[in-house]
Amino acid sequence: MSTQSHFDRSRLEIVGPADCLQLLGSVPLGRLVYTSGGLPAVRLVNFVLDDDTIVFSTASGDKFRAAERGDVVAFEADEVDLERHVGWTVTAVGHLSVVSADEVEALRHSLPLHSWLPMDDPYLLRLGIESVHGRRLLPWAQRPGSASSRRR
Repeated sequence: MSTQSHFDRSRLEIVGPADCLQLLGSVPLGRLVYTSGGLPAVRLVNFVLDDDTIVFSTASGDKFRAAERGDVVAFEADEVDLERHVGWTVTAVGHLSVVSADEVEALRHSLPLHSWLPMDDPYLLRLGIESVHGRRLLPWAQRPGSASSRRR
């Protein structure tokens, strides 16, 4: 079975949902996009992917309050090779929630959770992924419209 690549108008390869989850699981750092005081806020967080759920630690504050409210948030992770001009980006959207006290210990033992910031008694937050989209920047010769792709 051959796999047909699909591209957007910018000639970025569209990444399917299963591959998006695989890419998300391959990096330890992403950006949580949420609302704070009626304005967009973006924060770097260490995270792990647990099936189709993003889990990370936080102290009390704006992220925690967004989770308590069950806000819809976005989460973005990427990997870019600046020398070769290739890479990918994945954006997930869903409702943010606080992991219940009953689940915290089990998750701490089963997932490689850590934070680069020191926190006393951090909370665990969960983003249940409801939609996921990704794009991959391929080497120039593999993009549609390049001279070498027309010769194939």
